Amino acid sequence: MSGSFTALFYHIVFSTKDRRLLLHPEIAPRIHEYLGGIIHGMGGISIKVGGAANHIHALGSISKTMALASAIRDLKADSSKWIHKTFPALRDFAWQEGYGAFSISVTGLDSMKRYIEHQEEHHRTVTFQEEFLDFLHHHQIPYDPRYIWL
Repeated sequence: MSGSFTALFYHIVFSTKDRRLLLHPEIAPRIHEYLGGIIHGMGGISIKVGGAANHIHALGSISKTMALASAIRDLKADSSKWIHKTFPALRDFAWQEGYGAFSISVTGLDSMKRYIEHQEEHHRTVTFQEEFLDFLHHHQIPYDPRYIWL
């Protein structure tokens, strides 16, 4: 085989530092668009970026030459710099250190895209913490409850 081919799709979730409600409806679409642009700029595919006032959901793939942890580190660092520059009132903005990254099959992409599109509605009844723990349980990822929200 003369080339390398991948179809690795991720649902990436990360929150604002201390899960602060900083991603207001007036600015969130611009932040989502910018995050998608960063993913494209790194050689990935951004299918859908959305979220709520205190967290982001990004659905897509990353470059086959980039490690997932490096891609997420760069995504958060680059977007944080842009947010500081673009929205001076958010000069103390930061992303939480950790993240969740969950594999999504090709057949599950449409369903996850719809899920991300309906975040505002979803979070009328479910907190980010409840949502994130549900993802961990669904994907059978072990965690220590004493340390998950530090």
